[in-house]
Amino acid sequence: MKQQNNSILQAVRNKVNAFLHNKELKEKLYVIIFESDTPKGKLFDVFLIGFIIASVLVVILESVVTFSDHFRLALQVLEYVFTAFFTFEYLVRIYCSPKPKKYIFSFFGIVDLLATLPLYLGVIFTSARYLLVIRTFRLIRIFRVFKLFNFLEEGNLLLVSLRLSSRKIFVFFFFVLILVTSIGTIMYMIEGTQPDTAFNNIPNCIYWAIVTMTTVGYGDITPVTPVGRFISACVMLIGYTIIAVPTGIVSATMIKEHRKRSELRCPHCLRTGHEEEAAYCKYCGGKLGGMS
Repeated sequence: MKQQNNSILQAVRNKVNAFLHNKELKEKLYVIIFESDTPKGKLFDVFLIGFIIASVLVVILESVVTFSDHFRLALQVLEYVFTAFFTFEYLVRIYCSPKPKKYIFSFFGIVDLLATLPLYLGVIFTSARYLLVIRTFRLIRIFRVFKLFNFLEEGNLLLVSLRLSSRKIFVFFFFVLILVTSIGTIMYMIEGTQPDTAFNNIPNCIYWAIVTMTTVGYGDITPVTPVGRFISACVMLIGYTIIAVPTGIVSATMIKEHRKRSELRCPHCLRTGHEEEAAYCKYCGGKLGGMS
């Protein structure tokens, strides 16, 4: 009996080992899951995008009390079905990936993992299940499916501009922080003496200064003295003035970067529009910076 059990276990191990090292199956799954140039691959990606949108809608509808009271069971079942599908899909991606570790720690790998965890974490933390909306980040794959990656170059230009402008923006932010702290302290000195005032401490006054300067104006804290109202008007005008400063900084950097890329001309085909650090022409493949 013991020998029979051992033979069964060995047969199971052999089948599992053969499955884990089945190169032909891995290649077929890789083409379908990771590639979108084939009909099956594109169909899978479109199906996946539809599943992602449907799962996010289920999470949103579940938060609407009037809707979830009538369809709570159906929504929960759908949520478990979607999570099971995405979990299975994530494991299959790891299985058929030529470099599993590279995929796991890549941007898409981390997003794919986070798309499955919230429902499991919801067993411990009830509200964590609503983090399933992170699945919307998986819709980035729509660029790959419909060949829209050229549009991402503009997004890359914006990110580069933000990075290059980060020091200027930090200095500006630090200046605004000092400004709202000073204005909040002044308003506490002016309005803090009034009876039943909301300006009863400096943190509340700083909160008011931030809300007023950003022109949000919730209206939960309002000054009542003439001097306080005059300062409020000045803060509002200052807000309109300085709110465009970071936009101008980033815009100027974007224009500068765009000119750099436009001025990088290929000596072979004489075309421009290359990346700043490009070594070869993206149109003809010739070496930039001189004739080969």
